[in-house]
Amino acid sequence: MEGQEEKSYIKLPWYGIPRLMPYIRPYRKRLLAMVALGCLSSLIDAIFPLFNRYALDTFVFDRDLGTAPAFAVVYLLLLVCFVMIDYVTLFWCCRVEIAIGKDLKNTAFSHLQTLSFSYFNQNNVGYVHSRIMSDTAKIGGLISWRFMDLVWNGSWLLFMILMMLLVDAYLAMFVIILVPVTAVIVVLFQKQLVVMHRKIREINSRITSHFNEGITGARSIKTLVIEETMEAGFFAETEGMKRVSVRANRFSSYFLSTVILMGNVALALVLMVGGHLTVEGAMRISTLSVFTTYALNIMEPVQGIIEAISQLVQVQVNIERVTRLITTESDVADSEEVIAIYGDTFEPKKENWEELHGDVTFEDVTFMYPDGDENVLEHFALDVPHGTNIAIVGETGAGKSTLVNLVCRFFEPTEGRVLIDGRDARERSQLWLHSNIGYVLQTPHLFSGSVRDNLRYGKEDATDEEIMEALRLVSAEPVIQKMKGGLDADVGEGGSALSTGEKQLLSFARAILADPRILVLDEATSSVDTMTEKAIQDAIATVIKGRTSFVIAHRLSTITEADEILVVLDGKIVERGKHKALMKQRGYYYELYTRQFAQQAVESTVTQTQYA
Repeated sequence: MEGQEEKSYIKLPWYGIPRLMPYIRPYRKRLLAMVALGCLSSLIDAIFPLFNRYALDTFVFDRDLGTAPAFAVVYLLLLVCFVMIDYVTLFWCCRVEIAIGKDLKNTAFSHLQTLSFSYFNQNNVGYVHSRIMSDTAKIGGLISWRFMDLVWNGSWLLFMILMMLLVDAYLAMFVIILVPVTAVIVVLFQKQLVVMHRKIREINSRITSHFNEGITGARSIKTLVIEETMEAGFFAETEGMKRVSVRANRFSSYFLSTVILMGNVALALVLMVGGHLTVEGAMRISTLSVFTTYALNIMEPVQGIIEAISQLVQVQVNIERVTRLITTESDVADSEEVIAIYGDTFEPKKENWEELHGDVTFEDVTFMYPDGDENVLEHFALDVPHGTNIAIVGETGAGKSTLVNLVCRFFEPTEGRVLIDGRDARERSQLWLHSNIGYVLQTPHLFSGSVRDNLRYGKEDATDEEIMEALRLVSAEPVIQKMKGGLDADVGEGGSALSTGEKQLLSFARAILADPRILVLDEATSSVDTMTEKAIQDAIATVIKGRTSFVIAHRLSTITEADEILVVLDGKIVERGKHKALMKQRGYYYELYTRQFAQQAVESTVTQTQYA
């Protein structure tokens, strides 16, 4: 896909630039100043050979040293100006590159916070990470360095041609005629180099993927005893990288040698024609010296211009990726009217937020996932009064999370409405709703930092006493007591310093600390041992009182007291009711429950036998 994107923009080198104007505009004055300084620097560079001509004519041939002091001062001042201009321009290039890269990163990351779950379902972490980190950096380099490469090289080439024409138009034509010839040669070489470097990037991506799998999957690799297979795959990719890289470098050597050859051809023409004119007395040797310098240098800006344009072409795909991310519209978005009243994700108007009680109603809801092809719910109706405990059960992958995703407004109904406290959820802001929901995921996630920092994500101004009370409520106090540093202990990246069960306990405490009006438990006890599960169940029984709760359950014994149980099969509600009523029906729920009960009995017998 990405390779196709690159090819589709290969003939449109300026296609993506207008899309970047909002990010270029704040720095337009600095960019214009950079252009002016770049042109001035090129002009000074093009003038220097004329100083050599003056020195040869005046100080060597005419033996007149009267202007030597003034010449030295002017020459030194120009040299200082040249160095200072280059310093300022290079410094500003760095500033613009970093600033635009930062702006793009901030915009992209902020926009990601507003996107719905469907975006992250359809785009993996590696793809999004590359857009924010790699692509934005390349765009920053494009707007600063590649842009200035064009300015420097373009103005330098123009000024050198102008100076040659002013000094001797006849001899200048012998040099200038080689410029388009060299440009054609450079273009042909550059096209091949683009293809080769694209292959190198593709192989490098595969190497990175292999390397990542070799680290993140180390445990599975060892248990499956596939070290040799992984090594062979990695070695094959690096060998391919070596072959393509050597071929690209060899081709690049041919390319640079050809450019040098064209410069030498220009020099040879100057020496041949200019030498003949000098011998005949039609040209002074100082003029020949000037043309010798221009002939040696004139092919360098031609090469620089073509390379800059080639890199502009290559960066088009990076521009397209970043702008596509930034302009992606969320499947779930607040209307302008809602934002005007309640604010948005980053500027909430909490003074207008109503208190949420917890009544939830599904009103003739039909739902299909954005990337799906069939309805998951059809004309579904459910009334959940404030304080009701709803349990959702079913096989793995049956679609149990669909209902809670709609309650939390992570997705919008395809048809129908989800009402919160009697009003369509879309009539109030997402942030208002999410601020009143506590969600404990099946796969817990902790952020890098201390235990205290992680729990305060649930309530920013929580005191240590409130944090410890939440930990006690979910039986997580022993986890903190054994950690060196207590609440100040670092949980590691993604909670790597803790077991899955311990992370689950802290995640549960974080949700409780927020004092939510709606509580969602997505198989929240699936990663803890039996004793801890019993403690959490006792805590849940206390916590859910007065709150609307949705419990996605794996162990059916934990939801027998639920006010209503929804049984999900193939993404559809096939049974609903209380535990006893569903058991009397002897339907799908009965099969699930009895099967699981028998399995637990077998496991219990095996455990007792082992310790007998």
